[in-house]
Amino acid sequence: MTRAAQAYSDGYWWSNDGLRLHFRDYPARQENAARPPIICIPGLTRNARDFENVAARLAGEWRVICVDLRGRGDSAYAKDAMSYVPLTYVQDMEALLRAENIAQFVSIGTSLGGLITMLLASTRPGRVVGALLNDVGPDIDPVGLKRIRDYVGQGRTFPTWMHAARALSEVQGPVFPGYRVSEWLDMAKKTMKVGAGGRIVYDYDMKIAEPFAVPGGEAGVDLWPALAGLAPVPVLIVRGALSDLFSVATADKMLGRLPHASLLTVEGKGHAPSLEEPEVAIAIDALLGRVAQPVPA
Repeated sequence: MTRAAQAYSDGYWWSNDGLRLHFRDYPARQENAARPPIICIPGLTRNARDFENVAARLAGEWRVICVDLRGRGDSAYAKDAMSYVPLTYVQDMEALLRAENIAQFVSIGTSLGGLITMLLASTRPGRVVGALLNDVGPDIDPVGLKRIRDYVGQGRTFPTWMHAARALSEVQGPVFPGYRVSEWLDMAKKTMKVGAGGRIVYDYDMKIAEPFAVPGGEAGVDLWPALAGLAPVPVLIVRGALSDLFSVATADKMLGRLPHASLLTVEGKGHAPSLEEPEVAIAIDALLGRVAQPVPA
C-alpha cells in the first residue's frame, strides 16, 4: 500500500448556513487516541488531497483530519460568493470542531489555511496546541497576490491531464523551477478533476475569486494581533525560498513575536512547499514531539 493509499474515511459536517462540508479522516491507533488530532487546512484553490501523503505518513500515530473548505473538493459550493472569506471559513471550522467534539488540536495550514489557523488560535486561546504555518504570515506580499489573482477563477478546462499539467507549469514554473513532468501531473490531479464531457477542470467554485479580487479580501483583518494566539505553543514556520507571497522580513518578524517558533526555509520552492520534502517531514516530527511536551512558561 502506498502512503497515498493509506485508509481514511470520508466525514461530513454542516456549516451554519446549511452547506454540507467534507473532510478526510485518517485514524489514530487506539493507543494514540488521546492525542489531539491534527487538522490540515489547504490554500485558496486547493483541497484535502494536498495533504494525502503527509496524512498517510502521520496516520496511526495521530488522527489526521484533512478538510475541504466550502467551494472546494467534495464540499458544497456556497450560494453567496461573498461567504468565501476567512472569517466564514473560521466559522465553518468551529462547526467542525463542535461536530467532532474536538477541544484541542494541532493545525497544519497552507497559505489561506495558515490565516485560518491564526484566527482560530486568537478566538479561543488554548485550543490550538501546535501549528505549522506553510508559506504565510500576517503580511502578504502584493507581488504574489497579483500572480494569484491573475489565475484564480479563470475557469479554464483541458482535454487531458498532460495538457492540465503543462498549463500549471506555464503559470507556476518560476516558483517551482525544479519540478519534473510527474510532479506537475501530481499537482494537476490534486487541484483538478474530470468534469462534464470528460474535460479536466479545476476542483473549486470559480466564485471564490470574487471576494479575493477585492483589496483586503484575502484576509479582511489585521492578522498580527491574531498571530499572538500562537505565542504560547510550538510553531513551525515553513517558507519557500522562492516565495513571492511570504517575505523573509515577515518571517523574521513572526519569529520575534512567537517565542516557541522555528523557521525552516525550503530551497528551490516557491509558494508553497508541498510539506512532503524530507527536511519538512523531519521538522514536522520535531514539532509534534514538542506538542507532546509541556511548553516552558
